Amino acid sequence: MEGDSVTLNTDVSVIDIDDDVTWKFVAENSLIAKISIKNVLFSTNDGRFRDRLKVDRQTASLTITNIESKHAGEYQLEINGVKLMSKIFSVSVYARLPVPHLNSSQCSFSSSSSVHYCSVLCSVVNVSAVSLSWYKGNSVLSSISVSDLSISLSLPLEVEYQDKNTYSCVINNTISNQTTHLDVNTLCQPCEDDLPVFNIAFLCAAAFLIVFITVMRCKKWRKTGQERNRSAKCDPKTRNKKSENTDAVYENVPKNKSRCCIF
Repeated sequence: MEGDSVTLNTDVSVIDIDDDVTWKFVAENSLIAKISIKNVLFSTNDGRFRDRLKVDRQTASLTITNIESKHAGEYQLEINGVKLMSKIFSVSVYARLPVPHLNSSQCSFSSSSSVHYCSVLCSVVNVSAVSLSWYKGNSVLSSISVSDLSISLSLPLEVEYQDKNTYSCVINNTISNQTTHLDVNTLCQPCEDDLPVFNIAFLCAAAFLIVFITVMRCKKWRKTGQERNRSAKCDPKTRNKKSENTDAVYENVPKNKSRCCIF
């Protein structure tokens, strides 16, 4: 794993005073360490192993600290002297796995079952030689894998709102894993804005019916008022009453007397 320390053990309890031990990085056939009972010489001219190598003077085992992907490959051990030994070590370096990120992408509603569903997306970036999986408890629901290419991965999951089951997204390779647990109540919210189509149609129909009834009542009240006015005008009693009132007015007016003027 990147950042860790790796020790290549010689399986020798103690090197002899006359033994010469060398370590080589096979990919470039470069000497990186030369060891004897008296001293240790490191060769780090290219900077790849600078300040990263340690040697056990007693066993000649080699330790690479803060290892990176550039240190992956084969290492050759050679012991010449009282002991004769040649050994190859193969070192693989894996990138430290990122923690999966969960994001709620969308919400949906089933009118038939009246259930809210939440779509959750689990994603990781810049990964290679890994698998990304959704778990329900200890059971795998879905999984996706990638080879040595460094890419981004994402895996969706649809769950019911307020689902009580335990869900987790896991990324893993051959030596490690990272897990993120899903909290449905925190990440997912009910679709308050997404009313079912049936409810929308019902509300529209109810609003239309209310408006229609209001308009019809207004028309009825207006028609009733007009009929009352018309009946009042055509009623003989009402007309006679008006006539009597008119005559009464004229009766109170004094009549003009005829005057004769003699010149």
